[in-house]
Amino acid sequence: MAQLLIVYHSRTGGARQMAEAAAESARAETEVELVPADQAGPEDVLAADGYIFCAPENLAAISGLMKEFFDRCYYPVLGQIEGRPYAQMICAGSDGENAACQIARIATGWRLKEVQSPLIVCTHAQTPEAILARKTIPEDQLDRCREIGAALGAGLAMGIF
Repeated sequence: MAQLLIVYHSRTGGARQMAEAAAESARAETEVELVPADQAGPEDVLAADGYIFCAPENLAAISGLMKEFFDRCYYPVLGQIEGRPYAQMICAGSDGENAACQIARIATGWRLKEVQSPLIVCTHAQTPEAILARKTIPEDQLDRCREIGAALGAGLAMGIF
C-alpha cells in the first residue's frame, strides 16, 4: 500500500488541525504517517510515496521548526525522491504567500511534483494576542484540507502519481 507522509508544525493548533483533517480523509485510501516536523527525519521522507507539508506562517515565512525539518532532511534525501507528488497547506495570519513560496522552492529542489495548488487558510490574526491565541479552523476550511488529503491519498492508491 502506498504511504503518504504528512509533516506539520503547529504552535497554536491551526496547522495541526489542518494536517489532522487531511490525514483523516487520506486514510480511507492509503497508509498515512502524520509526523510533527521536529520528529520527522530523512528516513520518513524516503519511506513515503507522497507528501503533504503543513506549516504556519510566522513573520511572513514558514515556521522555524518546519524550516529546520527541511534543513535536516534536504541533503540526505536529495536525488532519491524525485517525481514524487506533494501538496502543501499554510495556516496564515495574513496572506501566507511567502511561506508557500518557500515550501515550493524546497520541493522544486527535491524535484517533487506539485499536484495541488497551495491551500492557505487565513486566520486574520493581526494583534499579538490574536497571533498567540489557540486557533480553531472553521469546518469549511477543514473540509478543504480533507479534500487535499483524499485526493492525494486516492492518487497514490490508484498509481496516478
